[in-house]
Amino acid sequence: MSLFQPPPHTRYDLKFTLMGIPVRVHPLFWLMVLLLGVSSGGIVHLLIWVVVVFVSILVHELGHSLAMRMYGQSSSIVLHLFGGLAVPESSWRGSRWSDVSLSAMQQVFISLAGPFAGFLLAGIILAVIAAWGGQIFLNWWLGVVPLPTAVLPAGGWFVSSVVRVLLWVNIFWGLINLVPVYPLDGGNVARHLFVKFDPWDGMRKSLWLSVISGAMMAIVGLVLMNSVFMALLFGFLAFQSYQTVQGRSDDWL
Repeated sequence: MSLFQPPPHTRYDLKFTLMGIPVRVHPLFWLMVLLLGVSSGGIVHLLIWVVVVFVSILVHELGHSLAMRMYGQSSSIVLHLFGGLAVPESSWRGSRWSDVSLSAMQQVFISLAGPFAGFLLAGIILAVIAAWGGQIFLNWWLGVVPLPTAVLPAGGWFVSSVVRVLLWVNIFWGLINLVPVYPLDGGNVARHLFVKFDPWDGMRKSLWLSVISGAMMAIVGLVLMNSVFMALLFGFLAFQSYQTVQGRSDDWL
């Protein structure tokens, strides 16, 4: 099973429905979130991290699922070890089950709907802070990545901590998700666009873009962010794309 495919069902899955969309949370999701947030500070900061990441990834996947619904595609959401998935489902049409046929641009819109749902959530938070009388500052990570921070007029450290983590997760990780590395959203966008404008060789070009972008992000993660997790994640994704290129090389000859 691929690491980025829905995991098998377990007896410990958390299941509920949101806006008519089935949601399943695999127990390893909580483990990964806890491991990523264990250095955040005390128990309260860790709980803030877990709740914010859960809500943020759910909003991200909900963006994908609602975009699918716009085009008549039903879906379910799965949160698992490596984040989340909006899984398309077959629909009953007439007398049989069938998949909805979507154009390349519709697929691009669906892919972008996830990170932009997070950006919308961050924008709403910033708008509320501004209306509340708080101050908003725009910092530029590496001179190119906008990371807004805010000073609240009231609410204490707890509210400030929640806002800080919400903004960071939804903006920073939303932008990371747009890097053209498969199977991230940016990689899916690149794949659909390359194939649309170059049906014969677009897939191979998108995979090589994924290899190069993944390798560069692995270096950035290790050298500039001092993050072994980022380096391993993007290194693995780059290697996975390279393996796909090599595995399909005979098809392109």
